[in-house]
Amino acid sequence: MAKIIPFKAVKPTRAIVGLVAARPYQSYTVDERDSRMDYNPYSFLHIVNPGYKYDLEVTGEERYKLVKNRYEEFKEDGVFVTDDKPSLYVYKIVNRYGQEFSGIIAATSAEDYENDIIKKHEDTIAKREQTFKTYLQTVGFNAEPVLLTYPENDVISEIVKETQKEYAEFEFTMTYRDTHYLWKITNDETIRTIQAEFNKIPTVYIADGHHRSSSSFLLYKDEKKKNPNHCGTEPYNYFMSYLIPESDLVIQEFNRLIKDLNGLTKEEFLIQLDETYRIENRGQMPYSPSKPHHFSMYLEGEFYSLYLRKTNYNFENALDKLDAQLLFKTILQPILGITDLRNDNRIEYVNGRHEMITIKSSVDSGKFRVGFGMCPATVEQMKQIADEGLKMPPKSTYILPKLRSGITIYEY
Repeated sequence: MAKIIPFKAVKPTRAIVGLVAARPYQSYTVDERDSRMDYNPYSFLHIVNPGYKYDLEVTGEERYKLVKNRYEEFKEDGVFVTDDKPSLYVYKIVNRYGQEFSGIIAATSAEDYENDIIKKHEDTIAKREQTFKTYLQTVGFNAEPVLLTYPENDVISEIVKETQKEYAEFEFTMTYRDTHYLWKITNDETIRTIQAEFNKIPTVYIADGHHRSSSSFLLYKDEKKKNPNHCGTEPYNYFMSYLIPESDLVIQEFNRLIKDLNGLTKEEFLIQLDETYRIENRGQMPYSPSKPHHFSMYLEGEFYSLYLRKTNYNFENALDKLDAQLLFKTILQPILGITDLRNDNRIEYVNGRHEMITIKSSVDSGKFRVGFGMCPATVEQMKQIADEGLKMPPKSTYILPKLRSGITIYEY
């Protein structure tokens, strides 16, 4: 049964929250990041890139210690204030496409992660897990919640809906034109009701944030082992999450761009594809697939549709039915020779927001030889794969909402 608890969030003041909030550090180009820090002294980027203050590039433990220093300076300067009482937080995002996402920010249990009540659908990289665990141990806080999703619950939905009728503590719009709202739930009875409803939910699923959650779990194991007086209520027993109902989750695809045909000519490549797919030349008009197990392909100035010949492929489990896995098992690995989807520099990924015209322009530029488009995975597929203990290939899903750092902070 899913366990959540309220916590005392560290938050920016209402007047400057829009200036503090930032996208994940890696999502900025260097020029974009530097420009934002040049003109915005409140940006959370100043905390996660502390060497900027000294015009130095710092890494490893030295960087982590400076991150902690910058964070403490923001608190000393009144940029961040700690709530007086443990609370739950209703959080809504409305993006520039009119999509709305509403859920609850809470502290979720590391034991639930260990016991598979919080389920995963992606593999994590051990080195990244350890790196972020060390980061958390050094800085003592986490500023971006893990995105979790849960089945529809009428009681929780009604509380969220009623809470949103009140005056929002935060309401601000970012430069990407997404608007953020935050309400605080402090009423003990309401908190207990929400906790009781989550306690009835047998499983919640990680939608985004697999490395953050796995690193938080490693932190929990380390701190528990080191603490002779461990009692289970210490902050390290939990990690910050944003829980939204499955109906609010939006999954988009990641399309694939490949730099070469693995030594094949166009004709040889198409002949090998013909063994598994029915191929139709669609000409120069952009084409996108409309059904699972269908792919679009752009090669040498023309679009193609690829329809799977099902007699040549067996679906043995939920993962086999995932288009990203299907593309890997039938084309990328056996024909194009790509075996390591994480590290092979011959493949790049483009999220579905950019559509097939981006695939076309990338191939036409000469940087890539062929591009593939696919239909997005479904929430049900994600859940089935997690339930069967399987893991999706990297970049199988581009999941919305995308969260910002620095709006609510969880301290360990």
